[in-house]
Amino acid sequence: MTFVWIGSAVAALATAWWFGLWVARRRAASSTEPALTEARSELTRRLNELFSLQELTYVLSDSIQLDRIAEQVTHYVERFIPCDGAAVVLGDDPPDRLRVLAAGGSLKKLQGTEVAGGRDSGLLALAMAEEQLLTVEGDETPLVIGDTHAPQAAAVPLRAHGLTLGAIAVVKQEPQAYTQEDLRLLSTVATHAAMALANARFFSLVHSGKLQWETTFDALADGVAVVDEAGRVRRANRALAEMMGMKLPDIIGLDLSAALAPGTGELSDLFTAARSKTRQPPLTFRSTALNRILRVSPSLISPEVAPGWVAALIEDVTDQKALEAQLIQSEKLAAVGQLVSGVAHELNNPLTSIAGLSEFLLQHPEPGEHDRDHVRVIHEQAERAAKIVRDLLAFARKGPSDVGDVDINDVTQRALSLIGYELRLRAVELSTEFAEGLAPIRGDRHQIQQVVVNLITNAAQAMSELDADLPRELHVSTALERKQAVLRVADTGPGISDELLPRIFDPFVTSKASGKGTGLGLSITYRIVEDHGGRITVENRPKGGALFTVALPVGRPTPSPAPAIDEEGVVTTTPPEGRRILLVDDDPAVRRMIGVLFAQDGQDVEAATDANHAVDLLGRNRYDLVIADARAAVSAGEGFAEVVNARFPELAGRTILLTADVRSETEEWLRGLGCRYFRKPFNVRELRAAAAEILR
Repeated sequence: MTFVWIGSAVAALATAWWFGLWVARRRAASSTEPALTEARSELTRRLNELFSLQELTYVLSDSIQLDRIAEQVTHYVERFIPCDGAAVVLGDDPPDRLRVLAAGGSLKKLQGTEVAGGRDSGLLALAMAEEQLLTVEGDETPLVIGDTHAPQAAAVPLRAHGLTLGAIAVVKQEPQAYTQEDLRLLSTVATHAAMALANARFFSLVHSGKLQWETTFDALADGVAVVDEAGRVRRANRALAEMMGMKLPDIIGLDLSAALAPGTGELSDLFTAARSKTRQPPLTFRSTALNRILRVSPSLISPEVAPGWVAALIEDVTDQKALEAQLIQSEKLAAVGQLVSGVAHELNNPLTSIAGLSEFLLQHPEPGEHDRDHVRVIHEQAERAAKIVRDLLAFARKGPSDVGDVDINDVTQRALSLIGYELRLRAVELSTEFAEGLAPIRGDRHQIQQVVVNLITNAAQAMSELDADLPRELHVSTALERKQAVLRVADTGPGISDELLPRIFDPFVTSKASGKGTGLGLSITYRIVEDHGGRITVENRPKGGALFTVALPVGRPTPSPAPAIDEEGVVTTTPPEGRRILLVDDDPAVRRMIGVLFAQDGQDVEAATDANHAVDLLGRNRYDLVIADARAAVSAGEGFAEVVNARFPELAGRTILLTADVRSETEEWLRGLGCRYFRKPFNVRELRAAAAEILR
């Protein structure tokens, strides 16, 4: 558009001057020779102006630098308009200050400076304010610009796109005023210059904005990527390049999902969901490619700008998750400390029955039929004690995130069994309501159990502050609402003050007395629920007390293997008869119990005295099943389990390991072996069921 307009202006000027040439010739034909000479001189001057103006147009259109354009305009004005000095200035909006881009002649000293703007600041500023060409002449030597006065001066505003950008000023000391031709040429130059300066200024603003955006983009500490509709990276910042250990140009074009989460498709699903214009919660996952924990937050770019493109914020939260895990573990240990007295009480009761009845049976060398009831009680109480220990270990165990299908009803019931004694100790009346057929959620059962324990413990502690004659009722319920598993914990305690209610999930905020709480329990609970894609809310009940509501998205259940069913349609856990089992354990009591257990099912059980003996037996005989203590050692630094995996790989799927070690590193090691394993004390029926599945 600019070039077309400039070309039209030049053509109009050329037509006018050629018309002037024709008139000059007509006059010359009827005038004297001096008049003809003057006409020719005028024609030559105008032709020179025309070609110079065309040359200026090319120069202006070829440059995008403000200073360069202003310099060319100043040189042109000084060349073709009688003057002692010329200047090109730009003003702000409003033009309180004027910046001298270029100046020459008597105005040279002003180049690169800023002068005052406003109507009273001289002829140049007044021309900008009036938005028209102004001239001054006379002996009063009026103010032109800055501190410069001149008897003859002209100033023309630079206007483009309806805006006044600045002005051009010319001054001279001669008494002769500027002619109309001079002023017309000055106006023409101003029109061309204004368009070129406007374009250059716009480009400068865009370029400056681009540099600022790119600088900010690269200054972010977290990774940022812009992916197209195919999931390929179109833009990325340096933080992402450093995170991925790559050079920035090498990231462009990569499939971001395959680069950060190979083989899972998690990121692809996240970007697809973001393109549906629904707000997506951040995705937190362990990147096997980077061996880091990442959190990716997607944001859909406007379809008018880039259809199907998504901006992703990639945060490395490995250290944050480690700190959160430490805080969760600290809270677990604090809760375990509170539960110790209750667990001790719960264990003492079954152990008393076991010890007493077993001693009674030992006093009768030939137990009769009536003693079977005593044995049954011993068995039941042993199972009860084992369950308490298992629940306590499962709650207190520290280990890596173990994501799987979690039955919210089972987790809640286990938590209540742990806290049952404390509830009774605080005279809390418990009522429960569990939804039947509730689909499992997808998450870490240990963290979910931590949430339940925190909420129930807080409720019990709050109600313990009530007077003895006031009701202490705790209601725990589950339900399925809008494809979410909802857990509600309601109490009849004092509730939460209006001052603390909005901040109850903030770190170090607690309603307990000084020294009785860290203020981290509910903060950790909130973080766990959020990381599982859920929400937790709290409100005061109308009749007193607080109601905590936890909503977690229901995941697709992982199908469990079908149980064995006999001909009568009854589920069986009994292994088929006639199989050979190798038993490896350094505890004679454990060997005796397991040996008797499988021998009565018709199995041929052979017990090894130690791990070396077991390896020797495996080399000489064939076994259908191996049951071994996980920490059985063949030699220093070499465990029996590793030897079996290395020398007898065919037994990897037919080996069951037993362990009493509750350390997290043991948990990881057992998972890495690929064998089935049980923690002591184990459930006999579960062990027999696993053995039956292998032996079938």
